[in-house]
Amino acid sequence: MSEEKDDCENSEEDRTPGIFSWRELMTQDVEGSTKFYTDLLGWSVNSMDMGGGMNYDMFMQGERPIAGMIKPPSAEVPNMWLNYITVEDLDATVEKAQSLGAQLHMPIMDVPGKGRFAGMADPQGAPIAFWQFA
Repeated sequence: MSEEKDDCENSEEDRTPGIFSWRELMTQDVEGSTKFYTDLLGWSVNSMDMGGGMNYDMFMQGERPIAGMIKPPSAEVPNMWLNYITVEDLDATVEKAQSLGAQLHMPIMDVPGKGRFAGMADPQGAPIAFWQFA
């Protein structure tokens, strides 16, 4: 069900600012979630070793990566799908979002060779992440 792969080949990335560009399942039960989505939708999973005992699993539809899956670092993080919106300037977006009442939950982090992201909650408490391509 799982195959090791270092990167996502044949990825179709739409880099248009302002669109939902990625989705990620945060789950405490990676094995159970993998079984559910692969059985239900026929997806496959590529697992990437992130070091430090962490894996990042990529749901695949054929050869196309369509979503990520990760076990959150804390049991306090609820199981949920997190959506990412592409932005041109992550620093400016985070600053403006905070000025409009959003809360920063995951500070800006770099993903080497890919881009940067930050996790927030909008003023109503809904989780959202912002992504800036490298």
